[in-house]
Amino acid sequence: MPAFADAEPLIVFDGVCVLCSRFARFVAVRDGARRFRFVAAQTATGEALMRHYGLDPVAFETNLLIEDGRAAGKLDAVAGILRHLGRGWRLAANLMRALPAPLGDWLYDRIARNRYALFGRHDACVVPGPEWRDRMLDDDKGRLR
Repeated sequence: MPAFADAEPLIVFDGVCVLCSRFARFVAVRDGARRFRFVAAQTATGEALMRHYGLDPVAFETNLLIEDGRAAGKLDAVAGILRHLGRGWRLAANLMRALPAPLGDWLYDRIARNRYALFGRHDACVVPGPEWRDRMLDDDKGRLR
């Protein structure tokens, strides 16, 4: 697996999925502490991380939150991310975590499997805006730009 800076939480997201890339941007804009780093799952580092955590590196159906050496997927990842974004978002995260895991995973899976049909797909990985470009991992070396 490529070496990368892991002192901060890392979000691995589908860079061609409109919903996923908008969620990553949503997080970047609201992350005032600039805590999160990001990597598209379609990069060499993203693929290696998916493989490392036992996920299909090509046909993935979850974003990952890697924090403190552990990976969370599905609704656990979304809740784990939201809890860092402030009081209102922390409440939303707590509500998500109150759902029984099988129900939360079922809901997440329904959206994930239909995300391109529901929200669209970019032809290539999203190009990050200036508010989060410096927090993207480099495509080929896994290092921060």
